[in-house]
Amino acid sequence: MTHDAAPEPPSPVPPSAPPLSNEVTLRFLAAPTDKGHSGSVDAGTVLEWVDKAAYAAAVGWAKAYCVTAYVGNIHFADPVNVGDMVEVTATIVYTGRTSMHIRTVVSSGDPKGGTPTMRSQCLVIFVAVGQDGRPVEVPRWVPRTEDEREAQAHAVARIAVRDEIVASMKRQQYTDAGTAERVVLRFLAAPTDVNWGGKVHGGVVMKWIDEAAYVCASRYCGRDAVAVFSGGVRFYRPLLIGDVVEVEARLVYTGTKGMHIAVHVRSGSPKGHELNLTTYCLTVMVARDEAGTAVPVPHWEPVSDEDRRLWEHARELLQIRGKAPGGRLPNHLLGS
Repeated sequence: MTHDAAPEPPSPVPPSAPPLSNEVTLRFLAAPTDKGHSGSVDAGTVLEWVDKAAYAAAVGWAKAYCVTAYVGNIHFADPVNVGDMVEVTATIVYTGRTSMHIRTVVSSGDPKGGTPTMRSQCLVIFVAVGQDGRPVEVPRWVPRTEDEREAQAHAVARIAVRDEIVASMKRQQYTDAGTAERVVLRFLAAPTDVNWGGKVHGGVVMKWIDEAAYVCASRYCGRDAVAVFSGGVRFYRPLLIGDVVEVEARLVYTGTKGMHIAVHVRSGSPKGHELNLTTYCLTVMVARDEAGTAVPVPHWEPVSDEDRRLWEHARELLQIRGKAPGGRLPNHLLGS
């Protein structure tokens, strides 16, 4: 993606046009079918909800079909439980020429009443596209309150950090020379995975990523594992219904409790032999005991040159994210 320019004055809107809303809230109950392997709602399902809410906000603003371009800085603070009343609020906080930066917050609580608790939040970037699949311009969003100006400044400040993360991730190569725990899931993209544009829903792809990261992390530590962070989720190309899908998850670094898992999603025609990269990200999983408490994981020691390069890459990403607004280094890196 190209750099977004600094905010500009809004395009003129005809007096007869209805005012655009920059916010959408979805409300629903977390169903029994949403229950995941951890006993609560898995991160992958939450990310599906996030993508749907952000899509609704983007399409409502752009008045055009939109595609997910990037999802970043996803923090999973607390789990959503089956039976919770869920609120997913997607708010446009910044617009580029063709892109919309959308802050998405997931909250949940007792459906009988009370104040919902924030469970996770992230920033999603959608791009508006025309019928030919090319990006089209979107109306400018102009903040009007101090909170809105602060949210916009935060989104703009993250652009440089995001570009640095993307550049670092793009430089890496993953080959069979790596010796760390690795899992590959293969399957066909089903008709039920379809989005409003006839392709695979971005939220479905993120659910596959969470599932592969879960298997990889659980095999490594021998315990149940859940996602606490996911970042740098970059969508390179659309994934088609009926494609052969390969989701590869590989351990690249361990902290005191976190297992950093690099995940690549590739796809291609079942009639051919070539699979192309569609999505890439890095997810942090933690191990949990029977009570659901995060516990330390075995330290992973790099063996091959590729292991050491990816280990350093994971630490570099932590350093970059530590420079972002509101970011901080994990405890085991402080002072190192």
